[in-house]
Amino acid sequence: MNEQTQDNMADRRWPDDGVTRVPAWLYSDPDIFAREMQTFHYGKTWNFVGLDCEIPEPGSYKRSWVGERPVIVTRDQDGNVNVVENRCAHRGALICWKNKGEARELTCPYHHWAYDLKGNLMGLPFLRGAHGKGGMPRDFNKAEHGLTRLRVAVRGGTIWATYSEETPSFEDYVGPEILMRLDRLVSRRPLRLVGYSRQMVKSNWKLYWENSRDPYHATLMHPFLSTFGILRTDGDYHSVPLEGGKHEYTYSQYDPELKNKSSDASRQIKSIKSDLQIQDKEVISSVVDEFNDGMMGAFQIFPTVLVQQYFNCLVVRHMIPKGPGAHELAWTYFGYADDDEQMQELRLKQSNLVGPAGFVSLEDSEVLSLMQPVAESYPDSVQVLEMGGHGTEAQSTMMTETLIRAFYDFYRREMKL
Repeated sequence: MNEQTQDNMADRRWPDDGVTRVPAWLYSDPDIFAREMQTFHYGKTWNFVGLDCEIPEPGSYKRSWVGERPVIVTRDQDGNVNVVENRCAHRGALICWKNKGEARELTCPYHHWAYDLKGNLMGLPFLRGAHGKGGMPRDFNKAEHGLTRLRVAVRGGTIWATYSEETPSFEDYVGPEILMRLDRLVSRRPLRLVGYSRQMVKSNWKLYWENSRDPYHATLMHPFLSTFGILRTDGDYHSVPLEGGKHEYTYSQYDPELKNKSSDASRQIKSIKSDLQIQDKEVISSVVDEFNDGMMGAFQIFPTVLVQQYFNCLVVRHMIPKGPGAHELAWTYFGYADDDEQMQELRLKQSNLVGPAGFVSLEDSEVLSLMQPVAESYPDSVQVLEMGGHGTEAQSTMMTETLIRAFYDFYRREMKL
């Protein structure tokens, strides 16, 4: 961090009311964003980079991201998973342009430096020049010019990467409660890829991170959730911050009769549309309790992903920052290798619940994209986070902002704000 950046950071002061207030400059300040990337994505954190079913065979690869940095996830000829920077060690050109595929080696299109799937430099054209002229110096050591490698952790069917040798083990990083919920979805059976969606959202990454921790808005802004009884304020719901606010999980017990019930709470929800119908009722009525616990829910693993289960739709939302004012969402839908044809069709149908045009997630990106220019226009304004009180404890209600407060409690400590 240079002196100018340090001076700018020194001018930034968090409101006196603590985590019940969030300053708007947090969503647009380029120095804050640069510090976030170094502190979080390139620091002592585990970043989601893919599912193992995306690179099923030796020679398979896929592109991914750690923060703003492009990386390549490979399965080498020994069957091991590797994560390397998608950046040639020679002149920094992007090596891999395709999102996924198979290859025996990774070759830079600029000067054709070739690397094996572990990232080792195998060869380069004209190493000794041509006709006795040019070429690399005699002391050039190929072993010193491989691709930058990241530490890798594989948990069940998920792949994670970190830049830091000081990052705790993946199991210690996420903690026992998140680990239990992750294993419930990805460690019992081999995974099967269902499909992808991708979208660009013109808002700061933290606005989306907050949104995924905000049950207060869910039944108010998303008519589909309330109308069809998937989630409602008068239903079962739990918000649980973990590891000092770094991670969190939310869950509810599915009640198929909730949509037919009325209460004082439900009558306040203007988004409930009694005349709204869905043509293919299997999307919301053909629910298989495949985990034998009746649970629906989601959990965040900081700093990159929300893993979510709506009925039999299983999806990872990978958030990729694109500067202070934008982020990409990469949605990866998955099932299990032993799914029968009926379950495969059901997962595909229910994947319409989420994603860029999802029945229950369509509105989020639109609202956040409209919030971003407002935050940029009023950098000295603050957000108010007092729903559910002032604390950061777990709560059994949707009418709370405890998970957002818990996140900023963690964020302030790490960012020293």
